[in-house]
Amino acid sequence: MFRTRTAALTVPLSLALAGVLGAAVTPAQAAPVSGSAHRPAACRGEGVDPDARIRYRSDIVIDAPLSTVWKLQTDVANWPSWQPPVLTAQRLDHGPLRKGSRFRWTTPAPATPTTPATVLDITSTVRQAQRGTCLLWSGPAVGEGLRIDEGVHLWRFEKVAGGVRVHTEETWTGDQVEADVPLATAALGAGLEAWLRDLKAAAESRA
Repeated sequence: MFRTRTAALTVPLSLALAGVLGAAVTPAQAAPVSGSAHRPAACRGEGVDPDARIRYRSDIVIDAPLSTVWKLQTDVANWPSWQPPVLTAQRLDHGPLRKGSRFRWTTPAPATPTTPATVLDITSTVRQAQRGTCLLWSGPAVGEGLRIDEGVHLWRFEKVAGGVRVHTEETWTGDQVEADVPLATAALGAGLEAWLRDLKAAAESRA
C-alpha cells in the first residue's frame, strides 16, 4: 500500500474507467512488451506511451455488429447509461468523435486508510481516430489525494468470426502512480477488464 497520498492507488480505477479490483492481471497482460513477438498496436501510427512503466492490454470478442460496438464506445455522453462507474460524461465539442475532440467525465474513488473518498475529474483529448477501426485518447485524472499525470488509452476494433474483437491498451505516468508499479498496474488492469465486460454486455444486449 502506498504511503501518504499514494495510498489512493488501492482504488481500482483506470483513466478510461473505474472498475472493481476483481479481475486477475496476468503477467502477459501486465508486463512491458518487447521483442518481435508482439507488434505494438496503434491508431494511424500512434500508440500508448512506449516508455511508461505502468501498462496493461487485453482483448475481448463481442457478439454484436461493429456498428453497435463503435456507437457505444464513441457516444461519450451516454457512457453513464451502460458503465455504472461513470458518474457524468460530457462532450466539450460537437459532431462525431474525431482527432482533437475533447470530453470530460467523472468517476468515484472510495476512501482508503490514508485518503478521503474523492471523485476523479478526467479530461480526455482524442489524439487519433479512424471510424470503425481505432481510437486513441489521453489526459490526466485528478482527485483529492489522487493524481495520474497522463493516461494514454488505445482501442482497436476488428471484425472476426463470432463478432468483433476489441483490443485495448493503456499506460499511466506520474510520480504518484509510479511509487508502486505492481499495485498501479493491478488497478489499471481491473478497470480495463471491467470496461471490456460492460461494453460486451451492452453491445450484445442491443444486438
